[in-house]
Amino acid sequence: MFKYTKHSLKKIEQIFEEIAYAVRYERGNFHSGYCIVEKNKIAVVNKFFDTEARITCLLEIISTIEVDEKLLSEKSMEFFKKIKKSLQTEQDVVETEKAE
Repeated sequence: MFKYTKHSLKKIEQIFEEIAYAVRYERGNFHSGYCIVEKNKIAVVNKFFDTEARITCLLEIISTIEVDEKLLSEKSMEFFKKIKKSLQTEQDVVETEKAE
């Protein structure tokens, strides 16, 4: 798992940039804290969220979109693998809790 810091946020934003998605922080009435304009490849996150909430939103978005790993730089690919592993671990925990 990785830490929810501004540095991690920058790395996630870099991944979005490399896969040609624009990340914007704006005011809005988002029920989930974000929205995705898929046709234009734009992810809009509530600008009033703190760093941890921004990261959580971006991770949720990245888990729902198609990521062409060939577009990622070596550093971004390394971090993306950590993200995928972290998301998989969280999903496994949720599934275990449901089974109990």
